[in-house]
Formats: sequence, C-alpha cells, structure tokens
Amino acid sequence: METVKISAADVKKLREATGAGMMDCKKALVEAVGDFDKAVDILRKKGQKIAAKRADRESTEGVAVTKIKADNTAGVAIVLACETDFVGKNEAFVALGSQFAEIALNCVDKEAFLNADFGGMTVAEKLIEQTGVIGEKLEITAFEKIEAAYVGAYTHIGKIAALVGLSAVVDNAEVLSKDVAMQVASMGASTLSYKDFDPAYVAAETEARIAVIEKDNIELGRLGKTLKNVPQYISMSQLSEEVIAKAEENAKAQLAAEGKPEKIWDRILPGKMERFVADNTTLDTEQCLLDQTFIKDEKKNVAQYVKTYGDVEVSTFKRVTLG
Repeated sequence: METVKISAADVKKLREATGAGMMDCKKALVEAVGDFDKAVDILRKKGQKIAAKRADRESTEGVAVTKIKADNTAGVAIVLACETDFVGKNEAFVALGSQFAEIALNCVDKEAFLNADFGGMTVAEKLIEQTGVIGEKLEITAFEKIEAAYVGAYTHIGKIAALVGLSAVVDNAEVLSKDVAMQVASMGASTLSYKDFDPAYVAAETEARIAVIEKDNIELGRLGKTLKNVPQYISMSQLSEEVIAKAEENAKAQLAAEGKPEKIWDRILPGKMERFVADNTTLDTEQCLLDQTFIKDEKKNVAQYVKTYGDVEVSTFKRVTLG
C-alpha cells in the first residue's frame, strides 16, 4: 500500500480549521489518506469519544462573554464552560468563547444557538470537536439575550457577565448602562423592583427570616450579647399606607415617652421613618436592582442614580456566572 505524503501546509490547514494539535492533525490526515473532510470527521469522532467518557464531569470553570450589536439594541451573554481554570484562561479558549458569542448574538435562544452554523458544523458539534482537541468537557452553561432601546454590558475578569437594557437612548448611555451592569455583576440582583415580587413568596420569606433571627437571638441572649432587630416586614411591597401611618404613630409615641418637645418632632421623625423603612425592606435591598445601594455612591440607590441621567429607566437586565 502506497504511503500518502502529508505536507506541512495540509497539517496547518487542518489545525487552523479544528484547533487540534499538530500531531493529532497529521495522524488524522494519514488515517484519512490525505482527505481533508475525512480528517475533520476523524477528529470530530475522537471528540465524541472523549465527550462520552467525560459526560459526568463538572464544568465549573471557563469564561463568561458578552457581545453587543453595533447599534446597541441587543446583547447576549454566554458562559463557555470547561473543567479546569488552566484551560479557562487559555487564549485560544477565550477566543473560542468570543467566536461563540458572535454567533449567539444572532440567535433567539440557546437551542437555536447550539444548532447554529460554525464553519460547516453546528455549535454543538464544535463543542464536541473541541472537547477532543482540549481533552476536557466543554459546554454552554448559560445563555441570556436582551433587547432594548440601548443595551450595555460589563464583564468581571471573565467570570461574571451582565447585560443591562435602557428604555431610551440618552447622553452617556454607555456609562450609565455599564455602571448598572457593574452593579448587577457585583450585587447579583434577581429582579428589577419589589413590585415584581409574588406576595406569597414575600410572606414565606418573611416568616423564614424572622424565624432565623429569633433563633439567633436565643443564642445571643444566652451569651449576654446585643440582640438583632426582628423586622415586622422585609419588603416595600408590605409597607402599605396603613403600615406607614402606624409606624409614624408609634414613632411619635416613642418621642413623647422620651420627653422630646413636640415642636422638634418634625426634625426627628423623617430619620426615624427612614430607619423603619430600611429595617423592613431587607429583601428589596438584597434582590431588587433598583432598590440596592449604588456601589459607586452609597448615598443613592440605583433608581436614584439612573434618574440623574434624565428621562430613562432600566427596562431589563441579565447576569451569567461560572459554576
């Protein structure tokens, strides 16, 4: 049987097409008797075998990537996951994540993305191929896409990525959207506003939180330490006009009991009411983006910061992370 000569140019071409190592490419070309397409198929099948062996492995490392349309009306965030931090930081792997994100930007959802074309194969097939090349399980563990009048993004060291949509295009929209996206990445809000909460969820969460604090207070009391405040409520959604009125009434009664002159109550009450709201809206400040303290200016919440840019609102946001 005549041995087929494999040129360095052929090996380079296959390597550029697949990302496989030089020796793997040469072996595939030899096995394929110089047939380029058959060599690609051989490498792909190698990837399938490795992928099957590593199917039960955890892909908790990788890279989070965002891509924004040129006109800033849409954006996508994905996580290309692998098994080790070593691979996740590799330049070629990060570049692959960027290529995937470019394709994802034109897809409506994750399923469409995985079935989208990547150089003559689907994205899903490319993942399998690269599993064979790299030797680790690769998968897309997150896919989020948003559309808005203006979309901005922020990525934190390739580990966390956030997208933010604004309701209008305003001056310095890029700065505003990036700042809010940074807030999303850092503080991990789960919803836009307390108005989005299901009342049943708030009720259950209130009961659970009070139970935890009361249990903690038993131990603190035993140790002779200061007890934690037990809130009546945890969200602005619970603070009806009647609740606020009752709280103000209680605050006035306290001031009277302390012997404070009524003529100075107007100077003291606003602070007491602010404290009452702060103590009873802990769920909002943890989970609601607009109600969180703004990380760049602790004197404002996010909603107040957004208002400084004029007639614009945050319409939507998404966050992806490794693991």
